[in-house]
Amino acid sequence: MFTHPVGQDEVADVQKHKTAGLRPSNAATVHVRFASVPLFAGCSKKELKSIAKCAVVEARATGATLVNEGQPGTNAFIILQGKCRVLRHGRRVGEVGAGGVVGELSMLNRGPRNATVVADSPLEVAILERRDFLQLLEASPSICHKLLLQLAARVQELDARTPA
Repeated sequence: MFTHPVGQDEVADVQKHKTAGLRPSNAATVHVRFASVPLFAGCSKKELKSIAKCAVVEARATGATLVNEGQPGTNAFIILQGKCRVLRHGRRVGEVGAGGVVGELSMLNRGPRNATVVADSPLEVAILERRDFLQLLEASPSICHKLLLQLAARVQELDARTPA
């Protein structure tokens, strides 16, 4: 939730961001980041706003672990600011920066995480909890349909990469 009444929670959120060396993102920036997530590529601006409203924005320090390889997942992280390294079996295999997403498939199926993701810099992340996301999908068949199309395209893309 990136828009809420000023209170102790908001003061604490701003303080966490300052400690991490970040300025809190505004709602427009959050929506732009959600629009760059491949899973949400088919969604309208209105649908992206609905998805973003389900998220909680938090700051994470350099060195923080977002997900651990092999552990079941119940949430996804959209990177709003900063960058992370991706490790498989302890080896660096990639990087995720602002606009990237981590853990979206495990959020959907509670499957084990296929990598460990660690902050290489201070981060601001939007966290989508499985329960909240599934409630949104139940309430919005159009979003659900668009996500299914994106997942099918992803499976086809991976299938095409696999040698026969």
